[in-house]
Amino acid sequence: MPKGGKKGGHKGRVRQYTSPEEIDAQIKAENEKAQEAEYEESRGGAAGLPSKDKQDQSSDESDEDEDYQQKRKGVEGLIDIENPNRNAQSSKKVTQLEIEGPRELSRREREEIEKQKAKERYMKMHLAGKTDQAKADLARLAIIRKQREEAAKKKEEEKKFKDATAATGKGLQSMSLNK
Repeated sequence: MPKGGKKGGHKGRVRQYTSPEEIDAQIKAENEKAQEAEYEESRGGAAGLPSKDKQDQSSDESDEDEDYQQKRKGVEGLIDIENPNRNAQSSKKVTQLEIEGPRELSRREREEIEKQKAKERYMKMHLAGKTDQAKADLARLAIIRKQREEAAKKKEEEKKFKDATAATGKGLQSMSLNK
């Protein structure tokens, strides 16, 4: 026997679902009430006098506010608390949203944009030769250019020396042949 002493529990009971027809009927009833309310608003606005239903609703709302005020005890009466859950939140339609207005960027988007701008600034300074890395690169290039110039001079001197020795060697051969 289970611990509870009863056989079976709350699970497994027959569930009752609302049929689609009942849901449609409820939606139609709500729409009809909304249309009647709009009709009475337009009729009441045209007559210049508010309808009885509106007067009853406003008195009911004030009664609820008074009850709320009376229920406060002790320090609660001194502290005015605004509860965001107390008011019913209305959802906005897509047509009501302001798409054209400026959109705030998220933190990641702002950081990404700042990173790109910093990279561009660094590249401009690097190309201008103002960064430490650019200065080091230019110094290294200057040293390499000097080394290449010296190597080119040495090659030219060696080439001239070889040409000179070759010319003197040919001159000696031709002299030896002439003898």
